[in-house]
Formats: sequence, C-alpha cells, structure tokens
Amino acid sequence: MSANLRRSRRRSAPAVATVAAVAALALTATACGPEEDNGGSAPSPSVSAPEPDGKHDLNLPDELPKDLPSSLKDLEKWRNGEWKKWDRDEWLRRAKEFINPIIDDLWDPDRMKDADGNDRQVDDDEIDDGESGGDNGTGEDEGVTDPTPARVTAKPVRLPYTKNTAPVGKVFMDTPKGPLVCSGTVVEDPAHPGKSNLVATAGHCVHAGKTGGWFRNVVFVPRYNPKGLSNAQLENAASKDVAPDGVWWAKYAGTTDHWIAEGAKAGGGGASQDFAVMKVRPEDKKSGPSLQEVVGKAAKVNFNTPRVKSISSLTPHGYPAAPPFDGTKMLTCTGKPGRLTIEPSEPTMYRAGCTMTGGSSGGGWLTASGRQLLSVTSIGPVQGGWLAGPRIGKEAKEVFDEIAKK
Repeated sequence: MSANLRRSRRRSAPAVATVAAVAALALTATACGPEEDNGGSAPSPSVSAPEPDGKHDLNLPDELPKDLPSSLKDLEKWRNGEWKKWDRDEWLRRAKEFINPIIDDLWDPDRMKDADGNDRQVDDDEIDDGESGGDNGTGEDEGVTDPTPARVTAKPVRLPYTKNTAPVGKVFMDTPKGPLVCSGTVVEDPAHPGKSNLVATAGHCVHAGKTGGWFRNVVFVPRYNPKGLSNAQLENAASKDVAPDGVWWAKYAGTTDHWIAEGAKAGGGGASQDFAVMKVRPEDKKSGPSLQEVVGKAAKVNFNTPRVKSISSLTPHGYPAAPPFDGTKMLTCTGKPGRLTIEPSEPTMYRAGCTMTGGSSGGGWLTASGRQLLSVTSIGPVQGGWLAGPRIGKEAKEVFDEIAKK
C-alpha cells in the first residue's frame, strides 16, 4: 500500500454497497452473501485454486474458468472492473475456481468504510427456545437448545489496538450486492510455528452457499483502525491509522462442503458448519515476515468441540457494521455459552448473549486466556441480542488442514 491510503482512482468501479445495513442481527451470518438466488452447478469440494505457476506472480492457476483473466491484457480488464460481472450461470462455485489476484490499492479507506455487513435472517419463531431444556438424557450436547440467553451489551476493545490486542481484523470482499465486510482472526499454523499466514472466518464470508459461489477480491486487514477513528477521519487517514499491519489478500480459501451445499441467506441453513479458513499474503510485497509475525500473535483453533458445561466463558470478537454500530471499532461480549440446535442432523452450535450486529460474522470466539478459538460468529436473531457459532469439528479441520498445507 502507498504511504497514505487515498481515495480510489477507480471511481468507475463504485464502492457503494447496494445492500442497506440491517438494524439488528437477523440470524446473522453477520456479514456477507447476497439475498438473491444466483444459481450455479451442484457444489463440489471446498478447497481453493491449485498452485500458481509464478510466471507473473499473479496468483493465477494454469487453467482458468472462462470468465476469468487468461492473459495480462485480460488481467488489466479484471483490474478495471471486469470482476464485477456476476453471471447467474457462471458464478464460480467449485473449490478449484477460487481465484483472488491482487489489485493494488483497490481497498482504500473510502471503499472499506462503504462496505456493509449483510445479515442472514432467522426469526426466533423458527427456533425451539429450549423450554424443555436439559441435557437430552444422553449426557451430550447434540440436539439440545437452551433457553434464550440474556442480552449482553457489546463493549469496545481498549484503544489503541496493539500487539497485545486479540489478533482480530476485518475481512472485505466483493459480492453481487457490492462490497461487504466480515471479521476474522489470525490462527496458528502447526506446520509453521510462529509464522502463520492463516485466518479463520465464517464460510459465508468467502462463499455464498447454495445460491452462489466464491466471492472476489477477498482481503484481511488485521487490527483495522487501531486508534478508533470515525468514518469521516478514516477517509483521509494515513495507512498506519487504517491498516497498521497492511492489507492481506486471500491466496487460498476453503469452507465446508456442508456450507456450500446448504448455506442459506435466511433460516440459518448451513450455520452449523459455517466455518472457513484463508491463507493470505501481503498486498505490498512478495516476501517478508508472516502475518503472525507482523500481528504479534495467533490463536490456536480447538477442533475438539468441547461440551458447553466444560466452558467457563467465551468471548466473541468482531467489527459490527450494522446500526447502532458503524464498523469502525472492534467489540467483544463475554459470557458462558449455551446450546442452539438449528439442524437436528448437524452438530449443536454455541450461543451467547451479545448485541453485536452485521459485520461481526467470522469473528473468533476466544477462551478466557485468548489463546484458543472455539468458534466463529455465524448467526443471530432478527431483533438482536445473541450470537451463535458452529462447534468446529472434523469437517472444519479437514478444510483447515487442506488450506494449511498449500
């Protein structure tokens, strides 16, 4: 990125998100995914593009889908807005078709602040509120929904954000509805201790689920807006005040087959496995320190789906962007989680009281020590007041391992 992030020179690619921010979480995959049905072929494995040949360092595979750039000339068209063309029949769904060539300075402060959180909506009427309660007689959490948790007011994280702050940031992506935003967390890579380039987020932050395909121009901005500047101040702020650790482009992305097959805009479909992982690289350099080294820390993903009774508390983190929030600040809620069953045939989810809104999707649920990630925000009710996230298990680990080894 340049020394001072500036207004985009590409105003022919308007940054106006066409989805109005929703005032309250609507069983929120609290961030992204278009409402309309964009069709597509049947889903297949969820892992991203094959290794690039490196000839032009463009992060492009050898064979490209027909609507993607296949030459430097085509890439220039892509840079100038060709990526905005979302054809119902061509919207990329298959894992191998995730492609994310770097476009320098595409995500400037003005464009970032225009990105909206886009909510998945579910009414409380669709959820058994747990009046029957209990443990289901098996001693396990599966199939249980506990009573609706009390509202917990989201609290802003102490400013400024430093290397001691949780390794959380914002995920930006382009969708058929315009630029949208999620949250994400830097997580450990067991194969590269202390040098991870992995980010955990929600599946709906990289892929639209059963109605569409992979999103485009997906980036992660760790410790976004560390001083807590207002949107007006951010528009002309220096890069260190917007993206102190740089802009990191998703080189690979993966989500669960269940999310691709069942993920829905409304009703919570696919939420029980709404998990994704990205392997990222910096926009402004070809090599250098890893994301973890730059940010200063990373959380360990716990794939063991701990039972609710064994968890003293969890703290969802995120950058809520829908009213009453504006996406400028990192917030948290802390409390003991309960259980929520959306799909009886799928794992029960964690649920916690929290007033965060759209934009907080994908944000990590960290343990009291801040060292482990047990979930990511997926959904919340129409009227707000709580969040729920998947108990990430073997399916999520398969995605994680596949992306990590690339």
